Amino acid sequence: MIIVFVCNANIVRSFMAERVLKQLVKSRGIHDVEVSSAGLLDMQGASADKTARQVLQERGIDDEDHQSRLLTKAIIEAADLIVTMEKRQLQTIGDQYPHAVNKLRLLKSYLPDPVYGETEEDIKDPYGRSPFHYRLCYAEISLAMEELIKCI
Repeated sequence: MIIVFVCNANIVRSFMAERVLKQLVKSRGIHDVEVSSAGLLDMQGASADKTARQVLQERGIDDEDHQSRLLTKAIIEAADLIVTMEKRQLQTIGDQYPHAVNKLRLLKSYLPDPVYGETEEDIKDPYGRSPFHYRLCYAEISLAMEELIKCI
């Protein structure tokens, strides 16, 4: 199974989601899942955001060697599941690649109904904000990831 996480620039949210799921997959001995990430904006191989890396480091999650990449038709074709951080991103991809609609899912949609129904649908972008906002973003990603992995 190939899972791709998508956000705007692929330097904070989708990067963190990729690394969190990679750690979960590894810790549970799951070998048939490939995890990556991409962005809707071409950041030309930019490194991961410094604060996002710090938040992962605090939790013992690998934060090294990330380079942003643009979501392409080839990535979409190869993916079994494409998970976005925002509803707008999901809609953008669906509009550009209507044949991929059945592969698309919003990350927070993995949360149980009572929790998901009471929260905002999007995982907000903490870029340029305080470390608190990055930690909040990580917490939301981590909670949703615990549910997503149950579906693998």
